[in-house]
Amino acid sequence: MNAVDGSDHYTKSSDEPPPSLLTIILDTNPNAWALLSDTLPLSRAIANLLVFINAHLAFNHANKVAIIASHTQRADFLYPAPPTRRSTDGRHSSHHQVPPDANDPDTQMGDHSSEPSVSANDANKYRPFRLIQETLVASLSNLIRTTSQSSLPTTPTTSIAGALTLALTHTNKQTMLLSSLPSSTSTTDPSSISTPPALLSRILILSVSGDLAHQYIPIMNTIFACQRLGIPIDIAKIAGDTVFLQQASDATRGTYIKLEHPRGLLQYLMMAFLPDQTNRRNLVSPTQVGVDFRAACFCHRNVVDVGFVCSICLSIFCSPPEGAICLTCGTALRLGDYGGKPAVVRRKKKKRKQRAEG
Repeated sequence: MNAVDGSDHYTKSSDEPPPSLLTIILDTNPNAWALLSDTLPLSRAIANLLVFINAHLAFNHANKVAIIASHTQRADFLYPAPPTRRSTDGRHSSHHQVPPDANDPDTQMGDHSSEPSVSANDANKYRPFRLIQETLVASLSNLIRTTSQSSLPTTPTTSIAGALTLALTHTNKQTMLLSSLPSSTSTTDPSSISTPPALLSRILILSVSGDLAHQYIPIMNTIFACQRLGIPIDIAKIAGDTVFLQQASDATRGTYIKLEHPRGLLQYLMMAFLPDQTNRRNLVSPTQVGVDFRAACFCHRNVVDVGFVCSICLSIFCSPPEGAICLTCGTALRLGDYGGKPAVVRRKKKKRKQRAEG
């Protein structure tokens, strides 16, 4: 009778997988992308990234995506766009406009009506795909436009630590919003109650920069936070080489791939980074042959193989600090006989046995 009157609709639990949140950190270092202009231009990388995002959203209608730019001096959200900020003349900035509601027409009317209408040309495109594309392109254009040549640092690094922090805060916010919603699924058998995660979250980093030794402490803090929350960090290393991103992927059970052929970025994304944590249990993910577990010293931010560690705060130094005082906690360090010459013990001469005559 339950099947007749529809009671099974309320007693059976949903078999749908939980929604997946994919947070993409895009390294937008202008110096690094300039070196890759002949192999993989930024425009082509964005086109491949949009195809990958569309495939992720097509798996489940409840899937979500967020894109964060790791720039030279700051980290900004590319999608979802930040709230509309008023310019000095009191008008709304066109590149920070909030996407329209479902009841509004596709073409927005405003001061930027002279710009070409993307909606008129792409009327058959799936609306969420189009909104992500327009917002991403507009935010990235605004980021590049507001970056002056004089503000570019000489070192080829980006604020990856700030981008990871934004990714964790956005993940925590989305998890809290989803867990606060009333659940419509219930079951009559208490023994069969299972509590799957409300949101499967993961972070994908597209990195093109080099050494990140000066961000060692904040990067390690974000790695430990992701490890505690069960959020894997996937790394697509397009160019350069970083020690700490290898450690981030290994500590959080993510996937680390150094692209040998950057032109095939889309194939790497679709084959290695598209499955989430649930699907990876049934697949053989690519693994690293070896992980570089070196650390950066707290005094000069140099990556060292062997160093000196404070026994109180575990700070690492490439050489004994001045005065044998820890630069972090101020503890007096005991170096023992470090630097002294070892005692030399003469080797004893062996006596030769005399042969018996006759």
